[in-house]
Amino acid sequence: MDVQPPKRLRVAEEQRTCSDGVKEEAVRDAVDVSIVMPVYNASCWLDECLQAIVHQDFTGSMELSVFDDASNDDSRNVVESWREKLEARGITLLISGHSSAQPKGVGFAKNKAITQSHGEYLCFQDADDIMMPQRVRLQYDASLLHRNSVYTSHGPTVVMPTWFCSRKWFQEVGPFDEGGKGVPEDLLFFYQSLRRGGGLTRVDECLLVYRYHEKAATLSVTEETIWRLRVDFLQERLLGRWENVTIWNAGKQGRKLYRSLSPANQKKVKAFCDVDENKIHKGFYTYEESKERPKPKIPILHYTDATAPFIICVKLDMTGGVLEENLNSLQLKEGIDYYHFN
Repeated sequence: MDVQPPKRLRVAEEQRTCSDGVKEEAVRDAVDVSIVMPVYNASCWLDECLQAIVHQDFTGSMELSVFDDASNDDSRNVVESWREKLEARGITLLISGHSSAQPKGVGFAKNKAITQSHGEYLCFQDADDIMMPQRVRLQYDASLLHRNSVYTSHGPTVVMPTWFCSRKWFQEVGPFDEGGKGVPEDLLFFYQSLRRGGGLTRVDECLLVYRYHEKAATLSVTEETIWRLRVDFLQERLLGRWENVTIWNAGKQGRKLYRSLSPANQKKVKAFCDVDENKIHKGFYTYEESKERPKPKIPILHYTDATAPFIICVKLDMTGGVLEENLNSLQLKEGIDYYHFN
């Protein structure tokens, strides 16, 4: 990419003390990137996380904005111990928090960290993950081309720990939901971004090592919560404007999607389609839980006999390319003829 980020030097005007006694620098000039990091009982991960931030090869101005969400370990002390190294690298450290009996949740902590920060762009970082050295540089370069987007890494399409967006766009979309434990604040924010006309842009390189462990905040969100939010968004954005639809997958996931739809949208499902001859041979799916009489029976067709639009309920990269070949054989256009729900 030819765009080179301008380097802007920050000049500290004074040292001031926040209401909770935490010192921070009053920054006269705008900061290019604020690394936003909520922290809760992350002391065992923080050294690796902070070392990776120090090793960023971005040449613009950066700050690290940390909000401690009532940790009962020494997380805040660990972060504070890195102040000298961070500032030697030119990264200002802003750290605050609260000491309530219970944490207030990731959404609350992110919002607080953003409020105290100054950056034109926001780079979201979890305290237990590790940035690659090029992360901030590559996402900043990309962000100069499309300002109303959320930027992420390669791999799964949307992974919150690699989000990067402009402060202006965050203020247009946000703040994060502060419902606390069990609330997928990142997914809710992402859907709101799409409602506002925002895009999703991917930097096709590895930008971060994601640490998966039993204490990860993401595990507090149930699979059923995520499913319900996804179905609701699908109905809001697509099915509300379609007269009929075919669900691509007559198996477990396709049938679950059908059962999760509102009665009005269930009536729009004109067929399931599949490649499995056993499912196709059955001829139809009977919705046994329905209170209607007679119970709805939805035809099961071979995909070549079905018609668009389709909702694809098959996981990508799980069929050895067969799904993609089948879609291409029908000359379908994603976003018009079909959408993925997988």
